[in-house]
Amino acid sequence: MIKRKISYQHTLLKTKLYPSSYQSRGGHSALLGIGGNIGDVPRRFEHLFWYLKRSRFVRVIETAPMLKNPPFGYTDQEDFYNSLLLVETMLTPRALLDYVLRVEKVFGRKRLFKDGPRTLDIDIIFYENVKMDSARLTLPHAGWKQRASVLIPLSQMKKAVV
Repeated sequence: MIKRKISYQHTLLKTKLYPSSYQSRGGHSALLGIGGNIGDVPRRFEHLFWYLKRSRFVRVIETAPMLKNPPFGYTDQEDFYNSLLLVETMLTPRALLDYVLRVEKVFGRKRLFKDGPRTLDIDIIFYENVKMDSARLTLPHAGWKQRASVLIPLSQMKKAVV
């Protein structure tokens, strides 16, 4: 793992899989934000990558470097690791949301309170150019423009276009 401090609060981490790039095969493009701060999160991200590679619901096209950064909202907790995954899918936005919520549970996610510690969080940041605002899903993800956990990894990606 290669670590590079980019500010007093932010460190970029590079591994064999983060960042990486793969061939597109078609489908709807979605940008997923991943994060966590419980346990060995970089290792969990590696396991998530292989889990998704075996999935018939998504195809990983590109990953961003990991970013270690401070929590927001509830700040009395460990720093977070975050990254982005560009995926292709045939799922609708709502079906993709249902899928990523199931994946979170597979990786031990328990929702105790807003902005609390977590093993794995998966957010849909973008889905194609879809704009929607429902009780379950807002696209693009609310607040993405203000989050270093999205902006810094996104700036390192080659294929993800905003």
